[in-house]
Amino acid sequence: MRGVWQAETEAERLERRVRFQELLHRLKGEPDTLLPFHQALALRPRGEHHLGLRTIEVDKVVGSVDRYEDFDRHFLPKTPHTLERWKRLRALELAGTVFPPIEVYQVGEAYFVKDGNHRVALAKATGQRFIDAYVIALEVPVPVEPGDTPKDLILKAEYAHFLEKTRLKDLVPEAEEIRFTTLGRYDLLLDHIATRRYFRGLEEGREIPWEEAVVDWYQNLYRPTVEAIRKLGLLAEFPGRTEADLYLWVMDHRYFLARELGVDLSPEEAARSYEARFGPWWKRMGGGLKAWLRARWGK
Repeated sequence: MRGVWQAETEAERLERRVRFQELLHRLKGEPDTLLPFHQALALRPRGEHHLGLRTIEVDKVVGSVDRYEDFDRHFLPKTPHTLERWKRLRALELAGTVFPPIEVYQVGEAYFVKDGNHRVALAKATGQRFIDAYVIALEVPVPVEPGDTPKDLILKAEYAHFLEKTRLKDLVPEAEEIRFTTLGRYDLLLDHIATRRYFRGLEEGREIPWEEAVVDWYQNLYRPTVEAIRKLGLLAEFPGRTEADLYLWVMDHRYFLARELGVDLSPEEAARSYEARFGPWWKRMGGGLKAWLRARWGK
């Protein structure tokens, strides 16, 4: 009876905690939901392996196969029936009941619950650090991390699709990760590759294989542009963005200059021109001063 009373008290505190966190996430404009497993499947897993019984970190359990709407981002119950179920489990735990291991899918460094959602919620709420689980590991080209949001998962799914279409990691093993902060950008990279393939075919009078075009694009366009961005320290001038974001902006700028002004710049020249046009005001002012001095004194 004492355990039931304690579970009731803890459930009331937990309900208040969940409501406060929901309000906090709403004020911050952040999602307060678990990651759905079907979005992880969009990462195009190549296979799965049964790892058997393992002890896993509770904090790395971030999603669910089919109960992701019943819990908040911290895997705490946010509906009346899940809270009631949590309360009953807590009373059993206080009475000395030992629960069986949960079942999870492992995707990168994160786990998605197949069976045992309420047991995970109980472990989260009581500060339990580890939990026993039967683990099925999925092989994915882009791993999920515990701090990922639903948007991150969609972005990674788009990246996985890009890697599947280009086979970039197979063709250029040393290729670095290409990450965007905005959805729909990997399709633009596919357009860049197709366009470069088309014009190379016209110049050389032959059909350029897709694989050759992918390697050519990465080695002679993407990588030199990113290296120029790093050399200029351009990323620091656009907080919250990635090198891939800046690559697209620089390439749009380069295309504009080529079309409107007839100027065909190298990747580094295009990056410098972009910085002079869209960088911090003091750099834009400095560029304007240099142009005036050259026009005035011929230097």
